[in-house]
Amino acid sequence: GYFVEILSLDSPDALYIKDCPVKVHAAGPGTGSYGYSRKFIVWLLKHHQEYDVFVVNGIWQYHSFAARNVLNKVNRNYYIFTHGMLDPWFKHQYRLKHLKKLLYWRWGEYPVLRDAKRVFFTSEDEKILSRQTFSLYHCRETVVNYGTSGHQGNASDQRQLFLEHFPHLKNKPYLLYLSRIHPKKGVDLLIEAFAKSVNADSDLQLVIAGPDQTDWKVELDKIAEKYGISHKITWPGMLKGDIKWGAYLNAEAFVLPSHQENFGIVVAEALSCSLPVLISNKVNIWQEIIRDNAGLASDDNLAGTIDLLRRWQQLDASRQNQIRENARNCFLQRFEITRASANLLNIFEKDLAAIKN
Repeated sequence: GYFVEILSLDSPDALYIKDCPVKVHAAGPGTGSYGYSRKFIVWLLKHHQEYDVFVVNGIWQYHSFAARNVLNKVNRNYYIFTHGMLDPWFKHQYRLKHLKKLLYWRWGEYPVLRDAKRVFFTSEDEKILSRQTFSLYHCRETVVNYGTSGHQGNASDQRQLFLEHFPHLKNKPYLLYLSRIHPKKGVDLLIEAFAKSVNADSDLQLVIAGPDQTDWKVELDKIAEKYGISHKITWPGMLKGDIKWGAYLNAEAFVLPSHQENFGIVVAEALSCSLPVLISNKVNIWQEIIRDNAGLASDDNLAGTIDLLRRWQQLDASRQNQIRENARNCFLQRFEITRASANLLNIFEKDLAAIKN
């Protein structure tokens, strides 16, 4: 069998550490946004012999730099997930921040990737895009399955729970956006595209669910008011648990016109609920979605988002139902967590066997 433990830069007093179902060794709190903590290195030097495999999650913070330094010193291999953090979108969108990263790259983060046994990417698109951010770039690239457990619970009860909280949506079709309310996600495009592609007399509604971390909703409300569709938009805030699943299960389709999305757990969750996904071609799993006929994809601009919504509405009922069936199959074949886990374990076992031989 296998066991998994986490070494993190969190404070050991954090409540979420106590609630985590996996054993966590909290070596923080780290200092500042970078998260420096000497305790992290001390712990890893002391305990590394207790583990067979080391997986670093994410870059640009102290944990990846420290893990590379310690594990190289003791001659241990490690793997790393970049989780989309090398996407060139950030380079073009946040130029000053990229300049800061450029100064750190050569001596800080680049050696972390260069020395890793493998750098894991969750799609071919992510792998290819990651090569475009820095001119100095070399690593052992491996595309792996990535996923989630998907829908859990009683679907009928979850549908009812959602409609109890939002009774005005009962018997009304709606498109669901469920993610952070953030400019990167293209919510402004979605609202304007909805206004320009949905007939005024249509019953179709738009549900925009998620936390507003940048106070952007005020501006988005003005866009909705400008086009006279405020009455067609529901803002439930952040949804969790059964009510979240109810939002998926009652929806007609899921929409995410994001400008940058490495994987999109919410896309996989939607698929697990047999929900067609209407996404931009900046969501890095869009090609898999199209290949499995589990949804539609288009450019991450206004014209592309309008096209996305219009094409969905123009499909007849039988075609939409076929896509719903394909959506669930796409999830089971590509993004269900046990398949993703088996894929990773197979890689680890082969690499460990090669070392022993």
